[in-house]
Amino acid sequence: MRTDSTPSVQPASPPLTERQEARRRRILHASARLARRGGFDAVQMREVAETSNVALGTLYRYFPSKIHLLVATMQDQLQQMHETLHKRPPSEEGAAARVAETLMRAFRAMQREPHLADAMVRALTFADRSVSPEVDTVSRLTTTIILDAMGLESAPTPEQLSAVRVIEHTWHSALITWLSGRASIAQVKIDIETVCRLIDVTDPRG
Repeated sequence: MRTDSTPSVQPASPPLTERQEARRRRILHASARLARRGGFDAVQMREVAETSNVALGTLYRYFPSKIHLLVATMQDQLQQMHETLHKRPPSEEGAAARVAETLMRAFRAMQREPHLADAMVRALTFADRSVSPEVDTVSRLTTTIILDAMGLESAPTPEQLSAVRVIEHTWHSALITWLSGRASIAQVKIDIETVCRLIDVTDPRG
């Protein structure tokens, strides 16, 4: 029995082999394809396994549940967005405007595939503690995308990181309200531009 309060550290998972990574990519592509077609309900584990040509038991070893799979799908989609933004960085001058442009580009990518967006956002909303590592990865990717758009010359201050978290929460909330039909694209744009002003407020250069 443990008598101290130090949390136990889980051993890191070994890196995937090339073959395993290819299998994982097939699974994620199948998940995204099914979600594009019919949203959250269309992503059924048995059909994902059949579409990606893997055994159902193998699928569950990679992703223990549909929620794990769809959160990983969002991680994959964000990674693709990040790579696209590296190739075509935002063109606005100020940091706040660059972040707003970046997030609206990401939002419009979601807008073009509303069923996929709805499936991924619902998975994030339903995620419990067992999905925390995957959710944390999605959050870190979003943070990285925002920080890259800011174009900082030095490490972000605690105040800047706090602003980034608020921006991230607002972007996620804007996705939910738009997907539920409670906000227009125009309103989302206003909300994003408004919250991005926190970047100027927390700029240590004043």
